[in-house]
Amino acid sequence: MTKSAYLGEFELVVMATLVRLGDAAYGMRLRRDIEERTGRAVSIGQVYATLRRLKGKSYVSTYMGEPSAERGGRAKRYFRLEAAGSEALERSRSMFLKVLADLPNRPA
Repeated sequence: MTKSAYLGEFELVVMATLVRLGDAAYGMRLRRDIEERTGRAVSIGQVYATLRRLKGKSYVSTYMGEPSAERGGRAKRYFRLEAAGSEALERSRSMFLKVLADLPNRPA
């Protein structure tokens, strides 16, 4: 299996957040959810750069929502996980679970 067969840490976090948010997955919502769950500051640029990279791998696709008055008539760009992304997420999840399975509670 090649190095790119597994997701990087932040890619894994972004893709898991896409799954969790479902149809409500747009940039700022992703950023807020990631910050709340990880406890680390995340820039919107980090999120979008990662989404672009994942889109380039055909793991993620985008679509535009309806324009809204609250956004000055602009539409939100939403993101969704594609089949290849689901497979990559599961492959990485399984690998991490195997690696961590028999790890002692407190490393020496």
